[in-house]
Amino acid sequence: MKIFSKEQIYEADRLTVEKQGITSADLMERAGIQIFNWMHSKMEGAQVPIHVFCGIGNNGGDGLVLSRHLITHGYNVITYVVNCSDNRSKDFLINYDRIKNVTKKWPILLKCKNDFPEIGKDDIIVDAVFGIGLNRAADEWVKTLFQHFRTSLAFTLSIDMPSGLYVDRTPEDEDGVVWANFTLSFQTPKFVFFLPDTAKFTEQWDVLDIGIDNEFLIATETEVELIGRYEVLPLYRPKDKFDHKGSNGHSLIIGGSYGKIGSVLLASKAALTIGAGLVTAFVPRCGYNIVQTAFPEAMVITDDHEELISNIQFDFQPSVIGIGVGVGTLAKTVHAFESFLKKNKTPLVIDADGLNILAKNKTLLKLLPEYSVLTPHPKELERLIGKWKDDFDKLKKTKAFSKKYNAIVVIKGANTITVFIDKYFINTTGNPGLATAGSGDVLTGVITGLISQGYKPLDATLFGIYLHGRSADLALATYGYHSLIASNVIHYLKDAFMDLFKEPEEPLVTQENENDGKDDEDKELII
Repeated sequence: MKIFSKEQIYEADRLTVEKQGITSADLMERAGIQIFNWMHSKMEGAQVPIHVFCGIGNNGGDGLVLSRHLITHGYNVITYVVNCSDNRSKDFLINYDRIKNVTKKWPILLKCKNDFPEIGKDDIIVDAVFGIGLNRAADEWVKTLFQHFRTSLAFTLSIDMPSGLYVDRTPEDEDGVVWANFTLSFQTPKFVFFLPDTAKFTEQWDVLDIGIDNEFLIATETEVELIGRYEVLPLYRPKDKFDHKGSNGHSLIIGGSYGKIGSVLLASKAALTIGAGLVTAFVPRCGYNIVQTAFPEAMVITDDHEELISNIQFDFQPSVIGIGVGVGTLAKTVHAFESFLKKNKTPLVIDADGLNILAKNKTLLKLLPEYSVLTPHPKELERLIGKWKDDFDKLKKTKAFSKKYNAIVVIKGANTITVFIDKYFINTTGNPGLATAGSGDVLTGVITGLISQGYKPLDATLFGIYLHGRSADLALATYGYHSLIASNVIHYLKDAFMDLFKEPEEPLVTQENENDGKDDEDKELII
């Protein structure tokens, strides 16, 4: 799914109005009706007080349309206009007049904190104050209003995006942003729903189709894409009837040190489980018996050193090499890694201490083959690109790094983001259970195993991250968040593959922040 920029959204609205022969007010009506339909399907006429707070721009106009339809369908609605400026949009004024025609309870004008209404914890707040056009922090009294929403404990539904949240940067003051329980986003979600600094402002979100011009949606290239089941299905390469192990490539996993052989074992198992034809583990001598015993399907080559990697030598041509897991950063290993890079031409997937070695010896980055896949967690990324001030700065620096070295960079975490040249790809699978030792080693093996089978590095990365996360999702029913371990993720990879071809039970465009633990069950029964 494409995620459009603010400028692209404005252009989409303009083209839709032009090509469909409608007015911008008609498009606003369409959006407001979709919000109403969503609420009506959840509430079914329940007489809970609904407080609709409207700004004076187009987001406020959407709120006025919603209020009008709620009123005409018998809901208990109180409408407010947050008078934060003298500049009212044309479509806001049109819908302000329309709502006055259906009720004697005209919208209440709010001009300062003395005007704030009392809101019960069992009431519902609809936030339609600011939309995507916000370009400055809210006035202090409006910030106080947003804090009033939060302290009321009422269920808060934001229209298009939580008010006070920018589309393209991190807010200056968290108190100046609405903390929504749910956000209804028009046509596609917003990028800020997925970033660590800003995802907290909406616990859940859903997308409403408001009939934006389909040709524009299909033809327009976006900087950001959301990768879900339907995006990875076309990447899948089925096994051929006449395939043999040689047809699916030979993965080499290089890593391990004394006490850390398990990381190589996990990566190797994952590579073979995901479909590589052959897997060889290159480990220190202390790892030989471990890998041969625990994973008989793998072949094993050992370094001359007993406890660490000191000299990387092998006598075959692998299809792809996964390197760095558990390898350590001792001087002998760093020297071996440098010598290896100088002569290597094979595609690489680099993780863990492989990344730390590169970070300490940045001249080695120039030796990487193009389209190398780097899979850092946040601290490893910081060592590679330097400190950042916020998520947007982090992404900008990662993009510059990717361009400079023609590398694919995987920013691991909730909503893992893959950065390649000018594009960001957001993964939709995975859960907090993956915050456990070894899950990154498994991901390294999964991506390595897919490249081994002939997947292009970027396709292998996106597909591998999706399957890795989906495997963890499917394992939750058995293990839950707290007991999920990396080996379980490998075990459920088979289910993740089969799940690709099952009909989804729920819409894939709905997202919930699973790590906040703040769900209010009573409120969920209402909305």
